[in-house]
Amino acid sequence: MTRSGQDPDDEAPRAELSRLLADSPAELPQSLVRWLEISSPGRIALCIIVVLLAAGLTWLIPADADLDVAGRRSLFILLLAAGLWLSEAIPAFAVGILIIALQVLLLDRPGGTLAEGPGDWEAHVLVLGHPLVWLFFGGLVLAAGMSRTGIDRWLASNLLERFASGPATLIAGVAGIAFVLSMLMSNTATTAMMLALVTPVVSRLERGDPMALTLVLAIPVGANLGGMGSLVGTPPNAVAAGALASQAGIEINFAQWLLVGLVPGLLLLGLLLGVLLWRVRGAKPPPAELWAGLDADNTQDVPLWERLTVILTLLLTVTLWMTSGLHGLPAPAVSVVPVVILTASGILDVEAFRKLPYDVLFLLAGGLALGAAVHETGLAAWLISGMPAEDVPLFLLALAAGAAAVLLSNIMSNTAAANVLVPLAISAAPGASLVVALPVALCASAAMAMPVSTPPNALAFATGLCRARDFLVLGSVTALAAPPLAAAWTLYVVRPLLG
Repeated sequence: MTRSGQDPDDEAPRAELSRLLADSPAELPQSLVRWLEISSPGRIALCIIVVLLAAGLTWLIPADADLDVAGRRSLFILLLAAGLWLSEAIPAFAVGILIIALQVLLLDRPGGTLAEGPGDWEAHVLVLGHPLVWLFFGGLVLAAGMSRTGIDRWLASNLLERFASGPATLIAGVAGIAFVLSMLMSNTATTAMMLALVTPVVSRLERGDPMALTLVLAIPVGANLGGMGSLVGTPPNAVAAGALASQAGIEINFAQWLLVGLVPGLLLLGLLLGVLLWRVRGAKPPPAELWAGLDADNTQDVPLWERLTVILTLLLTVTLWMTSGLHGLPAPAVSVVPVVILTASGILDVEAFRKLPYDVLFLLAGGLALGAAVHETGLAAWLISGMPAEDVPLFLLALAAGAAAVLLSNIMSNTAAANVLVPLAISAAPGASLVVALPVALCASAAMAMPVSTPPNALAFATGLCRARDFLVLGSVTALAAPPLAAAWTLYVVRPLLG
């Protein structure tokens, strides 16, 4: 210590900074990085670039554009979030938290742009209690219970082993199971269950094995596209059916929707399976020994009653999810069942409960909050206000509606996108409501270009095996293929049959 009580080791960096300020200011940034012990200056620079780009693009909107202050601020938040998610400059869940914080600060803080009362800001944090977040949470708890008791390994060894003869059959089997389940139950719950099935095998593959990443990606691909297949598969389907009934007098029942969505969903699934199989060309399937005995790994000490409880809880939850129309309990409410049973019984103790991937819940909540703000501030309507409607061929109008749905659903909730676009599309073409409304619903399920685009993407991303660019490749394929496919299918097949 010096006489002044200062540590000489602390004085050295300060002296160096003083010298640089006087003699070499160009070297100051590098010295600051060393002094502050910043390990990733590139990420900080990337964050600054994204912020400046988002602010610059927002500033370029003409002053006379039909977009008020709240809409412009929402546009800035939207561009910033999309840039941070795509660049991975900060963790994905941190972007979700940032969205909520910016909405409170820029939109609904007391005295803010949209605030009408001192408590309006609470609406942005209440998104953490959104039904979809609870549905997500229930799936995570159910998957954790299966993993803790070894049920996931038992299912993997007895179900997926049937598809393990080669890479093509294995990947197609995983995606196909997810597709079928997602037609009947939440794509979020489907993804959580399927990840629980493949995780024991993926965890045993060598690091960097392309089969591991491809198996994980096959699950959200099947779960996302499976929602197209049935009327209850995903909310945008119900939004379109309801709007067509109320605005155009066109009723579509459960069986008719199979005609609407099943074939386009299967065609897109086949297309993405081709992309996934190209990634693993020449690869060998996981060795048979990885499948054999999975149900016995680390489960000898699990009491029989715990296994039976998890199995019965799984069956009860899945049954309730699939029969919501009969008993009236929505899927998010059903998700409370595994949470209560598995925690109250002690199967998931405090330690296991703490290990749940809560970061993905904040990622999901941020996406929901973003979608709500984009809709409520009028930004969504402004973004698609230039959609052509007059003197445009019907196919091109349907194509534009589908393309708008893919774009908006990639950056906001697909349900919110459908709620905005379906009524506008029907109003734009009152004589051909079916042709413009159905592509919106179908293409909303084809949006999967970012980790936050859909809950299945977010769950797969939470495994740590997937990168944002992996979803960008798959999402780009569906973004290009889904709009023309949905427009052609609806115009030339569905319309003649359903009128």
